Amino acid sequence: MYLTRLRLDLRNKGARCDLANPYDMHRTLARAFVCDEHGKLPRFLWRVEPSGEGEVPIVLVQSIHAPDWTRLETMPGYLRSAENKTFQPERLLQPDARYRFRLYANPTVTRAGKRYGLAAEQAQLDWLTRQGKRQGFEVEAAVIVASDILKGYGKKMQDDKPIHLQRVHYEGLLRALDVESLTEALKKGIGPGKAFGCGLLSLGRVIVEPSFVLI
Repeated sequence: MYLTRLRLDLRNKGARCDLANPYDMHRTLARAFVCDEHGKLPRFLWRVEPSGEGEVPIVLVQSIHAPDWTRLETMPGYLRSAENKTFQPERLLQPDARYRFRLYANPTVTRAGKRYGLAAEQAQLDWLTRQGKRQGFEVEAAVIVASDILKGYGKKMQDDKPIHLQRVHYEGLLRALDVESLTEALKKGIGPGKAFGCGLLSLGRVIVEPSFVLI
């Protein structure tokens, strides 16, 4: 798999517009994966990393197919840098091992055929627990760092109606139970809203057992 860290230049109008509208960001990032307008878009995951005021915005992009960032690099002033690396989830994951995780997700529930965002904190945490049971991991500890409504505008939508998604920033500790299922979750992402910067699960191996519990 491929992981890219893009550093955007806030002085560039296009970069500012993409950061303000996830639909535009997804469309810009897609240029790295489609050779022509008739090509099929491979699946990729992305998110804007949390940053403080005045910091350079960072966008993480993960994909199974190799990206070509030439088109973004030729956009005057858009990128400061693009750092690429490859990794194999099969080598990272081990049964019963613990991992620190970060996830931006769109926790939802479906009622009468319609999908609704979960706004209550406990409901958001319960959603993550259910995802873990289905996708091969146990959430041992989790905190909700932020929860907000993600707004965007799809150019192909009738009347340019706004898109509203409940976005939750999770961090914490998980244990791998079913390595095969967890590998698929890493590759495909978790939950809906993937085109809008949700679903990318990032893991870091816990070398020393933590002496704290996140609540």
